Amino acid sequence: MDKQVKATHMQIEPGILLKTIDSPEDLKKLDPAQLHQVCEELRQYIIDVVSVHGGHFAASLGVVELTVALHYIYNTPYDQLVWDVGHQAYGHKILTGRRDNFYTNRKYKGISGFPKRSESPYDTFGVGHSSTSISAALGMAIAAKYKQEDRKSVAIIGDGALTAGMAFEAMNHAGVSDADMLIILNDNNMSIDPNVGALKEYLTDISVSRTYNKFKEDVWNALGKLPIGKTFTRAMASKLADSLKGMVNKSSNLFESFKIRYFGPIDGHNITNLVQTLKELKKIPGPKILHIITVKGKGYAPAEKEQTKWHAPGLFDKITGEIYKKKFDVAQPPKYQDVFGHTLVELAGQNPLIMGVTPAMPSGCSMKFMMDSMPDRAFDVGICEQHAVTVSAGMATQGLKVFCNIYSSFMQRAFDQVVHDVAIQNLPVIFCLDRAGLVGEDGPTHHGAYDIAYFRCIPNMVLAAPMNEQELRNLMYTAQLDKTDFPMVIRYPRGNGVMADWQKPMQEIQIGRGRRMKTGKELAILTYGHPGNFAAAAIREVQRDGLDPAHYDMRFCKPLDEALLHEVFQNYSQVITVEDGTVKGGFGGAVLEFMAAHHYQATVEIMGIPDRIVEHGTPKDLFIEAGYDSSSIAGKIRQMLGETNGDGATAISVESSLKATSTSGRTPGATSES
Repeated sequence: MDKQVKATHMQIEPGILLKTIDSPEDLKKLDPAQLHQVCEELRQYIIDVVSVHGGHFAASLGVVELTVALHYIYNTPYDQLVWDVGHQAYGHKILTGRRDNFYTNRKYKGISGFPKRSESPYDTFGVGHSSTSISAALGMAIAAKYKQEDRKSVAIIGDGALTAGMAFEAMNHAGVSDADMLIILNDNNMSIDPNVGALKEYLTDISVSRTYNKFKEDVWNALGKLPIGKTFTRAMASKLADSLKGMVNKSSNLFESFKIRYFGPIDGHNITNLVQTLKELKKIPGPKILHIITVKGKGYAPAEKEQTKWHAPGLFDKITGEIYKKKFDVAQPPKYQDVFGHTLVELAGQNPLIMGVTPAMPSGCSMKFMMDSMPDRAFDVGICEQHAVTVSAGMATQGLKVFCNIYSSFMQRAFDQVVHDVAIQNLPVIFCLDRAGLVGEDGPTHHGAYDIAYFRCIPNMVLAAPMNEQELRNLMYTAQLDKTDFPMVIRYPRGNGVMADWQKPMQEIQIGRGRRMKTGKELAILTYGHPGNFAAAAIREVQRDGLDPAHYDMRFCKPLDEALLHEVFQNYSQVITVEDGTVKGGFGGAVLEFMAAHHYQATVEIMGIPDRIVEHGTPKDLFIEAGYDSSSIAGKIRQMLGETNGDGATAISVESSLKATSTSGRTPGATSES
């Protein structure tokens, strides 16, 4: 870890009580009256560290009291706490032995920004994608019951994550399982962006219904004064209370209709009440849900006021609330996501059939631009990737051109819908996959490593990746044309592109047509997407050594530009492929399949994301580790051309043992676009 970073952290001191807590056992030694101070010190420590070192922010501030109460009451890690997504688990990490190295959070070789089983026994389930907590905690509770262990399971899920179908599938099972588990619904009316949909309105009705909550309290108070004996048991009293609750507010039966006992809503920032409530609920067997109301960003005024902005603000001045921005450079290229967002609005202004769909990421993917300017044509459907795909397919059956924008990693959750609802029916849904490739500090749960491989095997799908912003615009323009009547995938990475002057007129790109960027000698580099820029930089580097490789920007992984590939294999005996996807089953694999099918002989090196889990770090660090940054590509060029015997890069080397055969009957080796 950087010495200067470590020195800066040494200036951040935890509070008087917090510095004594190295585990939940230390927390339990404190008097309940001291927990309020612990909460204040924990909240301040999160503010201090994140302001200097970065990371997710507002979510963890909102669950400080809940985190303290859970570890105070439950016997963790024997009792299992399962955090949904994990954005809110910073307090949990600090209380469970990671306080002193919390400053390494999300840094290369440091601790993960999410709960991670290999990092700590207190991290009972690895998370990063939403809505998995109830299923996982239920599985743990079933296991405990089967093994006859007195082990408690608790799932902590936000109201945003509750919008996903998987959460309801889990509750449907939990209600009939008789498993001893508690679901804590952390209701702050936010995910990353404000929550949407009928469930949000339902939860709001429960939390603000003074009539219902006052009546519920009065019922329980009255029943508590009734003589509980042989003729009127406590179970009968509870049943009567449930019936009366239903009479006042039928919507209160949503969770209880799943046969899950509902408690709340209560103030999630009242540590005294939380501790007492959890203590009582721990005694009640079976599935139950506690509804708590919290404020995302609690305790830091700017974060409470602008919760989306402060979800992950970067570095900031904790006193003034100023978020430090990189020095603005008018010549700096834009983020790919913003190019997508502005281009979508531009295209939608020209084509009234264009619609936009995103599953809960309008700010992250920049669909917000269209939602603001054309609210009747752009939809945030909540954390529901499966639904996002199929509702897009439904619109496509009616002749609409739908741009369905889903992060590459999250797209994995809707694979069946892509196959069954889109590809089999050959519907022209346009999937724009943001955050493709290695995304950086969010780590393995968010890396977009696999989409090339899992889309490439699906019939009717067209796969494309732009090398720069103008190419992204051209691909989007091409995708919405009437004659593009098939599903199409456009993938692009997180972060900035390479063109400051990117808003140029859009042009159609012929499907399956790549570009010869430059000719060369002996060796050709075939690139797919943004890493073409890494290859171009590598070529400039080795040209200073007198080496002159060719470069082809293939643009499409499916269909491949076969004319270009014939040209490559007829003229070059050594080939490097570069992609920001997995080396197993990706673009490089497609090139090898072509080579084998046409009986070419060549040495091929595949450079991309290795066949292992890549952890978190800056994108630059991860590109180097994965071995497809510009220096690694340059090293591989030198190695293949006999200049060095260096280590090269992460790659698969394949040398065809097949004899070259006559080219008669092949697709002519016509030159493609230059």
